[in-house]
Amino acid sequence: MATSVERSFTAASTIEEALAARRRGAAVLAGGTWMMRDPRRGVELPEAVVALHRIPALSKVEIGSDHVVIGAAVTHAVVGRALHGAAGFEGLVAAAENAANPGIRKVATVGGNLCALDFAAADLAPALLVCEAAVELETFEGPKLLGISDFLKDRHTLLAEAIVTRIHLRRDLVASAHIRLPLRKAGDYPVAIVSLAVDKDKRCRIAVGSVEPVARRWTALEQAMAADSASAFDPERAAGLALEHNDFQGRDGKEAEGWYRRQVLPPLVKRGVAALLKTGAWHDRDIPAEWRGLPL
Repeated sequence: MATSVERSFTAASTIEEALAARRRGAAVLAGGTWMMRDPRRGVELPEAVVALHRIPALSKVEIGSDHVVIGAAVTHAVVGRALHGAAGFEGLVAAAENAANPGIRKVATVGGNLCALDFAAADLAPALLVCEAAVELETFEGPKLLGISDFLKDRHTLLAEAIVTRIHLRRDLVASAHIRLPLRKAGDYPVAIVSLAVDKDKRCRIAVGSVEPVARRWTALEQAMAADSASAFDPERAAGLALEHNDFQGRDGKEAEGWYRRQVLPPLVKRGVAALLKTGAWHDRDIPAEWRGLPL
């Protein structure tokens, strides 16, 4: 006979209530789309959970003239609607609107996407990396703000005593793009993800997800493109640079082997640069003339 487990559920109304539950060992429940499938992955559901959906501040998207703040409990669908048409956030919108399937996007949250420790294929991670987002956490000692690269690298330790509350974005991007390669059209986890963005200082930022266990910036390619500025925004040349500077160690998984994840990165970069050049922002009068009319 299976052992009966008494489970505890808390729907917190404030951050303080949520932290109190965390101190008692409760796991954080956001949209639940990842946690509720734990049994299918051979993982036991936690004995105690604290839900965040009743905390109003975590379900807001605040859009200012020079910044955007996204609550951790905001869903993918809401992110896509809130930032649709906002120059510079095309990649983040694409990541939010194309992840998983419509049913999941209505429930899955920003915070949950970033905090799923064993989910390498999270779409929002590379999209937020090229935005150079900052992650706000509420810890037992008080609030903390970290760059997203540091958060992703150290989240195993950080989340033991913290709750992600908000994502902070500067509005310093001219254009961005998000390219994913699923095995099938709907509901598939991507084999590889490439996010790209160009800021007002003409810097190109590139991040890769799903290829390694944790998403990261592709700094080797960023530096190569900066050094080859005359042709860096030519899709073919960018793909060539991606081939030359591919420093990823692909992870093996049921859906794809590591070598294949690495192999598809150059064509995804080519598609990403072409997508950047097609955004409306490239026709704005503030965009440098040398960036216009590049071959697609």
